[in-house]
Amino acid sequence: MSAPPVTAPTPPAGARPRAALRHRLAERGVDRTLLLVLPAALAVIALFCYPFLYGLQLSFQPTRGGALGAYRQFFSEPFSRKSIWATFSLAVPASLINVGVSVPISYRMRREFRGKRLLLALLVVPITLGTVLTAEGILEFYGPAGWFNRTLHLLGLTASPMHLTMNYTGVLLSLVISGFPFAYLLTHSYLSGIHPSLEKAAATLGAGWWQRFRHVTFPLLLPGLMTTFSLSFVMAFAVFPSAMMVGDPNGSTHVISIEAYQAALERFDYAQGSADAMIMTALMLVVLVAVTALRSRLYRGSTGGKG
Repeated sequence: MSAPPVTAPTPPAGARPRAALRHRLAERGVDRTLLLVLPAALAVIALFCYPFLYGLQLSFQPTRGGALGAYRQFFSEPFSRKSIWATFSLAVPASLINVGVSVPISYRMRREFRGKRLLLALLVVPITLGTVLTAEGILEFYGPAGWFNRTLHLLGLTASPMHLTMNYTGVLLSLVISGFPFAYLLTHSYLSGIHPSLEKAAATLGAGWWQRFRHVTFPLLLPGLMTTFSLSFVMAFAVFPSAMMVGDPNGSTHVISIEAYQAALERFDYAQGSADAMIMTALMLVVLVAVTALRSRLYRGSTGGKG
């Protein structure tokens, strides 16, 4: 007797379209793993692109003044224009302080020493508190009746309380406290990527620690610092809770986010609020593009112009 013919198992009905799709993608040279990006792309479209585009078109639909009426309204009012300076005067110093302080601390934290893990936890824990809890802590600690002023009074260092809250200083403190862990973690990651053998080679040539840092470590770290500054700037530029809670929202800390909030949710002028938000976005993008261009120029210079 002859053996019965062997037949290949019939693939499930749903497998045929999938096989055909894989075959078409392979013919076109498309990597199938790119399909894994699809859920993230849909989330970005739904959570960012659509709200942004909706707000953009809404900003060109004011009740009066034509398509650009809301933008003209913002720049025609001196109080609104001052919010630009108020925002930059908080975001730029806070970002510079966070990045500047993170460099020496990260440089020291590369080495092993007793209590390093505890110190690392203390440096990073503020990032878990959030801006609201940080602002409340500043009010309790640095307020007129807070521990800081009471300690100064008991030591006889001041006769009257220092005004560190409900003004510019309080908001700056909040931005530094909440933004420093983020800047430190980024700086530490960039610094950890610089191989220690480079500094050791410079040390064997007689370079001191300052010469090694200035001529070896810092040039390699600078592109990462500029990226850290950009991200810290974005976080500080969008300041809102601390500006309301520990600042002067109708005075020195009347930032653009407060201007947009008041227009949209207090006066119910959604077109004006959207225009304020678009102006805020445009200003952030100008700074980011400038820093990115400078970073690329420095990087090309450090590599001798080689791509």
